[in-house]
Amino acid sequence: MQGALFDYLLRQGDTALILGHRLSEWCGVAPALEEDIAMANTALDLIGQTQMWLGYAAEVDGQGRTADDLAFRRDVWDFRNLLLVEQTNGDFGKTVMRQFLFDAFDVANLTALQGSTDPRIAEIAAKSVKEAQYHLERSRETVIALGDGTAQSNARMQAALDLLWSFTGEMFAMDDVDHTLAQDGTVPDLAQLQPGWTRTVNAVFTEAMLTPPESSHAQLGGKTGARHSEHLGHMLATMQFLPRAYPDARW
Repeated sequence: MQGALFDYLLRQGDTALILGHRLSEWCGVAPALEEDIAMANTALDLIGQTQMWLGYAAEVDGQGRTADDLAFRRDVWDFRNLLLVEQTNGDFGKTVMRQFLFDAFDVANLTALQGSTDPRIAEIAAKSVKEAQYHLERSRETVIALGDGTAQSNARMQAALDLLWSFTGEMFAMDDVDHTLAQDGTVPDLAQLQPGWTRTVNAVFTEAMLTPPESSHAQLGGKTGARHSEHLGHMLATMQFLPRAYPDARW
């Protein structure tokens, strides 16, 4: 049970960490000042959530490690984030679509986790869900504005949706970790979250004049550590450089 809990907390923390770093890459280069600030703030929210999830994971692990150790001193094969969030930013449309697809899941998942039988998980979820709801509101509005905008913006949003769609299935894929923790109500049954997520995203796609792909193929392996894209290694090389180069530094 402790092993499953540790793995689950890594999944939550790693996903927030990797997406937060991806969004931080837009700082200073976003297409508009408002979006630059909004994405930086969203990144900060996600890093704050990372601190809570990985902090709890370090306690469960009991090896004397900290949240910083888990973030900066693990290699690619040790990460348990969703494949979706490690995908490169691409253009602004791709970044926004990635964010929306994740936000719709994040709100549903955190809402359910507020009822967890694990008090710490319920507490973290309660602190995080309001931020996630705001993230979803922003990404939803932007997807609609760009999808139902010019011919070029619509085409870019459709291309982003087509590219990222196969990564969404992993959010709802259940494995031994999920089944073990769902038995006593520590975490929700992910399959039960999917219908609500589908309704949420399809309603937005209708308004945005976008069509989700018909394929049900799901890219898997990120949250089990079995497979990551080539993008994650490059990202970690940048993100982890200073803590690894100066492991004893204090700021």
